[in-house]
Amino acid sequence: PQHPRKTRAVVAVYDGKLIAERYAPGFGLNTPQLGWSMSKSVTNALVGVLVKKGKLQLNRPVPVPEWQQEGDPRRSITLDQLMRMSAGLEFSEVYAPFSDAVSMFYNSYDFAAYAALKPLEAAPDTKWNYSSGTANIIARIVRQTIEKDYANVYEFIFSEFFARIGMISALIEPDPSGTFAGSSYAFATPRDWARFGLLYLQDGIWNGERILPEGWVKYTTTPTPQAPKGEYGALFWLNAGAPGNPSDRLMPSVPRDAFYARGFQEQRVFVVPSRKLVLVRFGATSDKSAWSDDAFVADVLTALPP
Repeated sequence: PQHPRKTRAVVAVYDGKLIAERYAPGFGLNTPQLGWSMSKSVTNALVGVLVKKGKLQLNRPVPVPEWQQEGDPRRSITLDQLMRMSAGLEFSEVYAPFSDAVSMFYNSYDFAAYAALKPLEAAPDTKWNYSSGTANIIARIVRQTIEKDYANVYEFIFSEFFARIGMISALIEPDPSGTFAGSSYAFATPRDWARFGLLYLQDGIWNGERILPEGWVKYTTTPTPQAPKGEYGALFWLNAGAPGNPSDRLMPSVPRDAFYARGFQEQRVFVVPSRKLVLVRFGATSDKSAWSDDAFVADVLTALPP
């Protein structure tokens, strides 16, 4: 095709101010856009809200009903191991007929149950395996935790998170069982996705109010030991680089402190703390060779103060 990138929206926020935005025909300020796997980073925030309230602990084994049989090796898996995609569960993040991802999204009633029934392929904390199934297990834990104290999970998500940072266009669609699809189905306008990035740029503080726990952003952006290029933290992608070789990283032309939410067809929310930048990009980019995160972010940074 003539325009293989198919960009739908770009929003740039520098030093807390909206400095540029552009939309493709048919898309605009008020068009909510699907983040796909950027939804995983929203799930990170919801876990953070519950950790701050004392309702969840990162280093405790998770209460997954499918794992409670005596002697089940999955009983010891912690929330932290799930958040860092290091729980060791088998799951193929491949979008092809009969693959795990496709079977979960299009042929299962309860996404988390589908993923929770998978066996261990490695001991927890010995292997990094990016998995939408793992994110949906976390989403169900979030739902069950909220339901202990609140009548309506979605009202909690909106009032305790989205509305508090002005993301009022945001919603996350549920799976058929009623659990929000924390891996993939969050929608919001690009400006509201920029607000989401700004919350993380501001260390989890919004208008002087702490939304995410102290230290949460540092936890989120600490590389998972098993991620070979230091490319993953806790439900966010990182640009940290390989241990001992920081030049071997996903975006070599972009500062190492950059981190980002990343979704199918190159949806992105980039946060570059050292340059005070939040950069949002939406598109329908099926041709991966048409898109370069590195070039995009680096080009925008050349237009900003050093």
